[in-house]
Amino acid sequence: MVSAKRGASAGDASEFGDAHDAHRALASGKLHGERLLARLRAVPEQARETWLDRALALPEPPPDEALPRGAVPYLPAGVEEILTVIASVPISATDTFVDIGSGLGRVVLLVHLLTGARAHGIEIQAPLVQLARRTAAKLRLTQVSFERADASDVRLDGTVFFLYSPLTGEALQRLLIALRELSERQAIVVCAVGLSLDHEPWLSPRPRSSAAVTCYDAPPP
Repeated sequence: MVSAKRGASAGDASEFGDAHDAHRALASGKLHGERLLARLRAVPEQARETWLDRALALPEPPPDEALPRGAVPYLPAGVEEILTVIASVPISATDTFVDIGSGLGRVVLLVHLLTGARAHGIEIQAPLVQLARRTAAKLRLTQVSFERADASDVRLDGTVFFLYSPLTGEALQRLLIALRELSERQAIVVCAVGLSLDHEPWLSPRPRSSAAVTCYDAPPP
């Protein structure tokens, strides 16, 4: 998680103030969709991570808990990867978006605010879930939810799934089996960051628009 630095320049101070203004607008429901995207794009790329975290008022993450085999420590996805996924699918208000390993909720919150999609996060670390729920409540986002669960064992439901290297080994295989079973009932899109799923025959990779992001179609049989 990128944190604020002391001794900020005048430009940094201006961006800091703008993020606070953005937070008030988000909490009042006045900043979302194209207006939020334009506001985010206006921030210099190197400052977007910090700006977004301040605009959402995300807290500093607590230390990782003891994790089961196959679980991965908390690491937030980058803003550019999130925007790439939104544009590549593209995600709309008719989707149900699911972030596997949702951490503090950055991806879930931003996807919902930009697209209007119902958005759900699955996270194994209870303190992260509690903080994400608190943030969503402060922003009055009733179409956002977070679940404390092992993503490799939970029953999945949604249309777009986001995987930022959330699991490894057998846990990842159980997750992929659950996604495959869901795809036998309905069409889904699986978007992976830093994770290749090209070896899964039931997934069809789309042309890449980013070196880090690959979206896969899984049409029903």
